[in-house]
Amino acid sequence: MTVENINWKEEAQKRKDEFLEDLFTLLRIDSVRDDEKATDEAPVGPGPKEALEAFLEIGERDGFTTKNVDNYAGHIEYGEGSELMGVLAHVDVVPTGTGWETDPFDPVIKDGRLYARGSSDDKGPGMAAYYALKIIKELDLPVNKKIRFILGTDEESEWKGIAHYFKHEPEPDFGFSPDANFPIINGEKGNTTVYIEFGGEVDGATHELVQFESGLRPNMVPQDAVAVVKSAQPEELENAFDNYLDGLPVKGDLSVDGDQVTIQVTGQAAHGSKPASGVNAATYLANFLTDFAFAKDANAFLELTSLYLHDDPEGKKLGIDSVDEVMGELTSNPGVFSFKANEGGKITVNMRYPQGTTADAIFAQFEKRLSNYDVTLSKDAGKEPHYVPANDPLVSTLLDVYNRQTGLEAHEMVIGGGTYGRLMERGVAYGAMFPNSIDTMHQANEFMAVDDLMNAMAIYAEAIYELVKD
Repeated sequence: MTVENINWKEEAQKRKDEFLEDLFTLLRIDSVRDDEKATDEAPVGPGPKEALEAFLEIGERDGFTTKNVDNYAGHIEYGEGSELMGVLAHVDVVPTGTGWETDPFDPVIKDGRLYARGSSDDKGPGMAAYYALKIIKELDLPVNKKIRFILGTDEESEWKGIAHYFKHEPEPDFGFSPDANFPIINGEKGNTTVYIEFGGEVDGATHELVQFESGLRPNMVPQDAVAVVKSAQPEELENAFDNYLDGLPVKGDLSVDGDQVTIQVTGQAAHGSKPASGVNAATYLANFLTDFAFAKDANAFLELTSLYLHDDPEGKKLGIDSVDEVMGELTSNPGVFSFKANEGGKITVNMRYPQGTTADAIFAQFEKRLSNYDVTLSKDAGKEPHYVPANDPLVSTLLDVYNRQTGLEAHEMVIGGGTYGRLMERGVAYGAMFPNSIDTMHQANEFMAVDDLMNAMAIYAEAIYELVKD
């Protein structure tokens, strides 16, 4: 077989059964980061460690050189050359949340869709990219660069695993992450999270906020929210709740036990980079409660949420909105809410911002707009915007392969999501979601079409080869 005669889609299909078997093995591992169970041997918890080891074992089985870097990250290596290409994926997943119709860690294929947590983010695309490398190896194609398939363990949180990896291993000269969309993501917005902390005083009004909890991660739109209220007039809350829900995109339930009222609201989860695609249960619940008399810190927690965070995915109410011609608009996701009477409260707000503004400017605006509240503000180190020009050979090659295999228009794109592609100066994200794919990342009943995974595998195989061939 000559290189010119390779049918990449046929090569992918030949390996479909084995691919799905390996992917199912990975999907069955609950690899949510778990700091409570973290140890020196499992720095972000046992699940990510198990998933990393399982993936590296697959690489060893197939005859690749592998390396585990202290269970923080690892790589599967192929080829030789002075230049290093990186393909960066991650084995961790976000928490499952509620609303699943199947066991999120018992993968199942229904109507051509593979349902499991991680099927689309990022175990499915990651395994497709690995099998692309496997195709190149098994066809014994000539390459003149070293390729490292690099696996991180906490991409969905702090990236400490991949940060540890690059303290010990070199940064690739170029590469991509199979963790986003086709035709390509050559620009990623900046990413910063602001933390708003409250005291816990609640006494002095008709209603007392005993507890308020919502959200799983800063980069997820909260699907569920619950508040426990101690009230001298519980019927006041009960009578108003049904009327509040009428016509809104949320569902809810209210129960009364003596003077204690428990209120639950259910919205729609979504990726935190696309807050307009979800329905934030927390801000709807807070918005309802602001119609009633609460005192001190509880009142501040609810009022601030309602006035400045509710139904505002562009951050206009805070005055942090910003738009760039290439990167688009800033997005704002209030992702995690917690309040306990006499202990205190905290809200995390995650922003994805374009060129033209900065994390410091965003934080300064938070300080200015929330100056009337007795709160403590802080922010994380964040990540600056990342962009690889469309005329870079990496971008043009990847777009050419995509166009050749799909016949679809190939053009540059920018996202609010953050991928490992930004870790390389000449790094992009590349697939595996196609323009007609349904995006269920970070949602209940996450799935990926099996055909999309197979088509992505074929594209990845040709793309990697084009980037490393003699």
